[in-house]
Amino acid sequence: MSRRLLIAVLAVGALLMIFPFVWTFVTSITAGGDVLTTPRLIPEKAGLDGYRTLFEVLPFWRITVNSLVLALVSTALLLITSSTAAYAFARLDFPGKNAVFVAYLATLMIPMQVLVVPLFIEMRAFDLIDTYASLIVPTIASAFGVFLLRQSVAVLPKELDEAAFVDGAGHIRIFLRITLPLIRPALVTYGLFAFMSSWNAFLWPLVVIRSREFMTLPLGLASLSGEYTVQWNAIMAGSVVSIVPILALYAVAQKHIVQSVAQAGLK
Repeated sequence: MSRRLLIAVLAVGALLMIFPFVWTFVTSITAGGDVLTTPRLIPEKAGLDGYRTLFEVLPFWRITVNSLVLALVSTALLLITSSTAAYAFARLDFPGKNAVFVAYLATLMIPMQVLVVPLFIEMRAFDLIDTYASLIVPTIASAFGVFLLRQSVAVLPKELDEAAFVDGAGHIRIFLRITLPLIRPALVTYGLFAFMSSWNAFLWPLVVIRSREFMTLPLGLASLSGEYTVQWNAIMAGSVVSIVPILALYAVAQKHIVQSVAQAGLK
């Protein structure tokens, strides 16, 4: 009986999690006028008007490519900086290491809203406003990423490093040949988080981007909401399109995510 009850609870939870995605898709194929009437899971007038509006009103392919390039470059840089810093904090000894690490973690308590003004002033001083650099530069380091990957590096047996040192390997070779392959599940998991964060970023692009040439997907969807009218079916169509890359990445990375969680539980 308890097993059946557990399955029932999990099924209800799964339906509650899936419902927003189903509702988003249904709204995206609902005719514009019907969106404002009584909500229906099966629309009376279904069509692709929302998707057509999306491509007619916005340079949709351009802003999607902008978001994809930004997310990929930002994720790659975050993985490089976070993994190297994690190795340094976990394996190297230098004066003030713990104090620096604690100070670095303390930055997690500072919300992005507090950093917007000084970051904007800095970007303007370097004449980077309304450029790809203004979107990428502030995202190349993450205290959360360093903390997550440091924990994965710290639990690796130090005997592996010592054996490598005996064979004449240095820190760079150990990092590339031993550490990175062993923490691959954590790298993939953090890479997915970083990609999602960059893909869904709205506040910072809203502050530094002025032209459609550098507009990202969240900004493009927000522009469909006017002062007096909101094109809900087009917004939902854009949301459906924006969800697809995340689902694809999760499907590819699922095995590594499960492995990372399992390893964390064993540690």
